[in-house]
Amino acid sequence: MEWSKLGLFVGGVLFGTAGIKILSSKDAKKAYTHCAAAVLRAKDTVVDQATVLQENCTDIYEEAKQINEERAAKEQETEIN
Repeated sequence: MEWSKLGLFVGGVLFGTAGIKILSSKDAKKAYTHCAAAVLRAKDTVVDQATVLQENCTDIYEEAKQINEERAAKEQETEIN
């Protein structure tokens, strides 16, 4: 029983050490850099789309206000006549 636990521990240490070496290799760093660049590009795209959406919402709001003002003016004309 003790040997199996010791074997699992040693195997875990070896696996962890190999994993750290793989994750800190030059190829892995290059992959991390490419992933980070892709995330930054995606962020820029999302920010651009959010800006367009915000501008469209502002336009819609302003047009809706104008429609309501015109409607209120017509109602006032109707009440006066």
